[in-house]
Amino acid sequence: MFIFLYTLLLFHQLHTKAGNTLCRIMGDPQYPLFSKDGDLTIGGLFPVHSIETLPSFDFTQKPQLISCSSVNLRDYRLAQIMIFAIEEINRSESLLPNVSIGYRIYDSCGSRLSTMSATMGLMNSQEFGAGYRCNGQSTLHAIIGESESTATVILSRTTGPFKIPVISHSASCECLSNRKDYPSFFRTMASDYHQSRALASIVKDLGWSWVGAVNSDNEYGNYGMTIFLKIAQEMGICVEYSVKFYRTEPEKLKKVIDTIKKSTAKVIIAFISLPEMGLLTDQLSIQNITGFQMIGVKSWITVKSLITSNSYRVLGGSLGFAVKKINVEGFADYILKEFWNTAFPCSQTKGNFSQYALSCSRYEELLLLKNYNEDVPEQRYASYVYKAVYAVAHSLHILLKCKEKEGCEKGLTIQPQQIVEALKQVNFIIKMGDRVWFDSTGGAEAQYDIINWQQDSDGSIQFKSVGYYDASLPPHQRLVFNTENIIWAGGQLEKPRSVCSESCPPGTRKAAQKGRPVCCYDCIPCAEGEISNETDSNNCKQCPREYWPNAEKNKCVLKAIEYLLFTEVMGIVLVFFSLFGVGLTALVAILFYRKKNTPIIKANNSELSFLLLFSLTLCFLCSLTFIGRPTEWSCMLRHTAFGITFVLCISCVLGKTIVVLMAFKATLPGSNIMKWFGPKQQRLSVLVFTLVQVLICVLWLTISPPFPHKNMNYYKEKVILECSLGSTISFWAVLSYIGLLAVFCFILAFLARTLPDNFNEAKFITFSMLIFCAVWITFIPAYVSYPGKFTVAVEIFAILASSFGLLFCIFAPKCYIILFKPEENTKQNMMGKTTYNYC
Repeated sequence: MFIFLYTLLLFHQLHTKAGNTLCRIMGDPQYPLFSKDGDLTIGGLFPVHSIETLPSFDFTQKPQLISCSSVNLRDYRLAQIMIFAIEEINRSESLLPNVSIGYRIYDSCGSRLSTMSATMGLMNSQEFGAGYRCNGQSTLHAIIGESESTATVILSRTTGPFKIPVISHSASCECLSNRKDYPSFFRTMASDYHQSRALASIVKDLGWSWVGAVNSDNEYGNYGMTIFLKIAQEMGICVEYSVKFYRTEPEKLKKVIDTIKKSTAKVIIAFISLPEMGLLTDQLSIQNITGFQMIGVKSWITVKSLITSNSYRVLGGSLGFAVKKINVEGFADYILKEFWNTAFPCSQTKGNFSQYALSCSRYEELLLLKNYNEDVPEQRYASYVYKAVYAVAHSLHILLKCKEKEGCEKGLTIQPQQIVEALKQVNFIIKMGDRVWFDSTGGAEAQYDIINWQQDSDGSIQFKSVGYYDASLPPHQRLVFNTENIIWAGGQLEKPRSVCSESCPPGTRKAAQKGRPVCCYDCIPCAEGEISNETDSNNCKQCPREYWPNAEKNKCVLKAIEYLLFTEVMGIVLVFFSLFGVGLTALVAILFYRKKNTPIIKANNSELSFLLLFSLTLCFLCSLTFIGRPTEWSCMLRHTAFGITFVLCISCVLGKTIVVLMAFKATLPGSNIMKWFGPKQQRLSVLVFTLVQVLICVLWLTISPPFPHKNMNYYKEKVILECSLGSTISFWAVLSYIGLLAVFCFILAFLARTLPDNFNEAKFITFSMLIFCAVWITFIPAYVSYPGKFTVAVEIFAILASSFGLLFCIFAPKCYIILFKPEENTKQNMMGKTTYNYC
């Protein structure tokens, strides 16, 4: 509290304009870690130490200054690279010639309180002369730092009113892109917007849809995770949990550990600052929580201090983004030689050390690193500090109107706002070949290496680059990596799976589980008539009308077309019986022709018998037109041929029935009725009856003829190719006419049933008509009931059954007499002189 009040008081004094107020420091001043005087001064702020020890605030004695310990090697190197760059510029004859740059580098100790204190120390001088009056101007021209976004926010908000430019090398919070709140802030790296988008892209490309998320509870973690969650949602990535903690909140860390233990996601997005990552790794290692694939960010993914024998069990195989690696030429040699002689107070007896009355015990931890430079190749942020120092130098070069031979105008007064404007215009190339410039938000282009934690054969841990992300490229080319070179969590060579629900195969669709994220779903088979031909389809698609899903429901195939084939069993049987009927009828016709002069043939009107046999042959043959693929001609032929041939057949039977009746009447005394129904009249009656049916068929074909039709309504999975009737009235008119003739013939035959046995053909006609009518009456409901080819088969069966009925009932008795009872085939028997019982 004392330190905070102290810094506020200093801030108030600094803010006081020139006047009667004298500047004086209350309390002990805070001295820089490294400093050097120069014509121009650049400040630096780095968390060189990571552990802060607060003094006692019991108010019984004056509080001591904050004590810091535990060297943060990465940021210690950043302080060294800043000094290296400044010394390099001071030796340059082309950049700021004859002008020396000094520096004051403070240790922020990795805490918000120390950051504020160090910021105030930077903005104030350490000593004031007697009667020194405040002028409201800082002796600093620019500040390089801070390393963390939260500390940089504190730094930028504090220096903002004085318009002192702050150039950070690693503060990447998107919040700092707000030029309204941070008009004097710049950074030599990109904001976390790009890193968050890169994280979502790599998760999406690796096929992970179910992840956990942990972030630091500070500006860096909160802003970065917010952007990631938004982009992840847009990309269809589900986050099982999103938790956060800060380094000083052990209870929240415990909740984070418990959440990870209970989770099912195998991938963890760790948008965490370095101190929090160290704490999280320790706890995961202590509780032996392993097997999770860590996806990291630039703040920790290449930090060697995280590597321990225990931590590798947790972080082995980690994948993440690191800033682009650029080696600064000459830096490794500098930190072993020149740095300790020029910048380090305790390595010499004169200079800063005696001036600030410092105890060398303050630098004991740093002295241990005097001959250590093994970590230099992995110092990825070194080039970004290097760029920041050179950016300030180039802006000062412009403002001082420097010329190579004449030098710079040292007498010019440079206001901080002028440096801010000059920084917006800098555009140069450093000696490593990279171009330095700032966009409208004060940031730089996003370029990341994709790093994978791998263990070499000797057991050492290496940060292997397995790809890159470059935001300057087109969207589909930004992310490039090779999965074959990646070692996954637990040292596995196979990529881990992290999904809430397994992928739904083609033929199914995703159905969201109530109350759970969209990545948690059930796989539901597509409904009847629908398919899905992609994995994880949200919806099934309806097949076109003539198509139907295959068995797997992943493809629409043409529906099976059904019609009565000649080659199928049913078709073969029906063809056989049709041809058998034709053959049998032909044999009867041959037999009748050979016996045409015998009494039994003559007595039964041989002309009508031959015509009846011919019509029966046509009836048998017309059934063949119903078999095979329906065409326009076959549809018209099958119905009209059936109607006409059957009317011809019934007309012949009707003629024979009338002949039998007339013959009986003619035997009565005084009757000459036969002259009215002789052969000519018989032929004429058959012709007239048949012409009526022909007329009906002609009208049918003219008005609305039958045509082939694809019936897709009866069966969903197949198409019935059938002959549509066209005019239904015409079809039933044809059947009705046949039925009318058949009934009339049946009545006449029934009336003649009592005739003498000599003329017993009337009994057979009656029986044949009874069979005929029974067949066709049964046919009607069967015709309506059976679908597709069965309808056609029923119709053919009716045709064949009625045809065989007529053939057997009318001709079988006569053939029996001709073949087996020739003694009855005499005129005397036909005239009734002899009585035979052949029924």
